[in-house]
Amino acid sequence: MSSCSELSRSQEYRSFRSSVPLRKIVVDVDGTKGWKIYDSSPKTVKCPLICLPPVSGTADVFYKQILGLAAKGYRVISAEPPVYWNVKEWCDGFRKLLDYMGLDRVHLFGASLGGFLAQKFTEVNAYCPRVASLILCNTFTDTSVFSYNDSAAVFWILPSLVLKKMVMGNFTTEKVDGEIIEAIDFMVERLESLNQPELASRLTMNCINCYVQPEKICNLPITIIDVFDEYALSNSVREEMYKCYPNAKLAHLKNGGNFPYLSRSAEVNLHLQVDILTFFHTLLFLSFLFFFFLSSSSSS
Repeated sequence: MSSCSELSRSQEYRSFRSSVPLRKIVVDVDGTKGWKIYDSSPKTVKCPLICLPPVSGTADVFYKQILGLAAKGYRVISAEPPVYWNVKEWCDGFRKLLDYMGLDRVHLFGASLGGFLAQKFTEVNAYCPRVASLILCNTFTDTSVFSYNDSAAVFWILPSLVLKKMVMGNFTTEKVDGEIIEAIDFMVERLESLNQPELASRLTMNCINCYVQPEKICNLPITIIDVFDEYALSNSVREEMYKCYPNAKLAHLKNGGNFPYLSRSAEVNLHLQVDILTFFHTLLFLSFLFFFFLSSSSSS
């Protein structure tokens, strides 16, 4: 993939590519479906933050989260899926990935489609929790908000150029600042790098009729990261997210566009850090209570 965007040429991105290796982890029995993974240190952390990209994203779109949070001692993993044509396949594959990496519990940070799939994975595995917390960025709970529901079943035969134009229609560069434009340019490069099956399969999962059952996961710690400027989803989608998760923490950014993890990475990283720390402190408090009551019962 040729690198012509400002972010691709930046010293920060070059440092990321030279210091964090890209791994391919195959989890299916026939050896054809490989997840692309960037995994920061330390590997001793067994409840890391896993970042899940949007339709147009590759694993490196979260490089600012990996660099920024790894420098503070957090383990951050960015996971790009292979070709899966439905949500069940994706959830099965992601579970196998966690098993392969020896991760019993994880924090999930999902953007757009990545956020939807994070919710579905949490829902599907509600009987045996694998998710410690959810951080959802510019995402949705119901694919019916998109206008391609009726045609999603034929995405697999559409030319790559047609599919890319469908996605590019959401990339607006009007009335935005330089950092948002740089983020869009970077994401356009990533979109161009996707082949037809990769893009068609993601758009199929994004648009074919499916919805989250929030009652199965609303007991988890959930943070919703929203921007107040223009982005691909409507205000009604945002309001529906709030209704589904009335107890969620709301992290509002004044602006940031479709990709605030690139254009407003410092703010997003702060919210991610707070989410992980809150979970850690809660665990410490519960552990203290457990040992306190244990010692009290032993004394009596």
